[in-house]
Amino acid sequence: MLYELAEEAKREISKYSDNYEIYLENTELLQLDSQKTDLNFAKEEISLGIGIRVIKDGSVGFAFTSNMGEIAKTCENAYLNSKLNSKDENFSFSQVEKLPKINGTFDKKFQEIDLDELTSSLKSVLNCIEDNGCQTTSGGFSAAEGEVLIVNSNGVEAYDKSTGFALGVSINAIKGGDLATAYDSVSSCLYDLDGIKLAEDLCDLAKSSLDGEHIGTSDKDVILDYHAVTGLLSTFMSGFSADNVQRGRSRLAGKIGEKIVTEGLSIYDDGTVDGGLNSGVSDDEGTASRRTALVEEGVLKGYLYDIYTANKDGVKSTSNGFRGSYAGTPSVSGSNIIFDFKDHVMEDEINDAFLVTDVLGAHTANPITGDFSVEASNSFLIDKGVKKPIKKAMLSGNIYDLLGDAVAVGEETKQRGSFIIPKLLLHDVRVVGN
Repeated sequence: MLYELAEEAKREISKYSDNYEIYLENTELLQLDSQKTDLNFAKEEISLGIGIRVIKDGSVGFAFTSNMGEIAKTCENAYLNSKLNSKDENFSFSQVEKLPKINGTFDKKFQEIDLDELTSSLKSVLNCIEDNGCQTTSGGFSAAEGEVLIVNSNGVEAYDKSTGFALGVSINAIKGGDLATAYDSVSSCLYDLDGIKLAEDLCDLAKSSLDGEHIGTSDKDVILDYHAVTGLLSTFMSGFSADNVQRGRSRLAGKIGEKIVTEGLSIYDDGTVDGGLNSGVSDDEGTASRRTALVEEGVLKGYLYDIYTANKDGVKSTSNGFRGSYAGTPSVSGSNIIFDFKDHVMEDEINDAFLVTDVLGAHTANPITGDFSVEASNSFLIDKGVKKPIKKAMLSGNIYDLLGDAVAVGEETKQRGSFIIPKLLLHDVRVVGN
């Protein structure tokens, strides 16, 4: 169906310009949400949309629609919108390349799943939480299948099909007058989520967070668990966006070839990882996915580019032009960001550290300087594996500086959002007690 719609769009947009791009997206979504143990929302939705970009006389125009009966009108609107924009020679569309083969991003089991099965799976998780002596405050389970086709006037035809599954739960644990909360989630391209393990681990975390002690203010070694790492690294990674670099909004501008993190760390963006949550044959401009070295042994090697920012710097796109949906235009974003440490330390070898499971307020960090001040959630004092729960505390510091001597904790890496990461040990973080 997508190819037929693309052919129609090609006929229509060719009336206005011979330089165009067609982006088609078809998504099927199953979603369940719960408040406490009651399932209060269920949705089954199919979304089909098309986005058209055209370059005419050096100016770019864009229009979109979810009504496939209005493709001709959408093409005309894209052309008319180009007349409203200034000429910009940096706009262009992707060229034909060999597309990689990616494994583990599509599960045909999606076609066998319905809301009844998702309901049964979510209820089993909620029951497990109750059986473990905790209370669910909210939960959700979603399953999605999507296909994308990108066609342009340069002969590009990039088609991809993928699935995604996600389960998340928030809970309370209560003991006497003490209350502890906890949240966790799991996601995968395959229908292989272990909801029972998620529930059991989450209950263990919430119950172990009860009866927390107060902590004084000091500079301490801090272990960041996977969710906590993700929160702070989002600020750090914004510095690698070529758009931010070009706008003067990145601390990494002009630092190619300089040491920016510990020499034991290399960082890669890789849209070809088998089973990666953000893997695909191409980015959302049709540029073939690839592995890009951003940092090697602590030294900055490059930035993330879409086609527009790459043209501004006279380089090639790194295949990092992504859209929120067919209703938007591409912008620079990471795919799967891999933090590869040479060495690691085991958690039970670490003396007198502050272990943080999650952080609140990471979005308030300064994306240019890297300064942050966040609330630690489900945190513990840890000494050679022995944990003592701590009441709320704040962490503050600078993520760029702290990565200067960061160490991986343990050998296991997990994907959380865009990041494929281990736990991290950061030195001399300001821990503000209460």
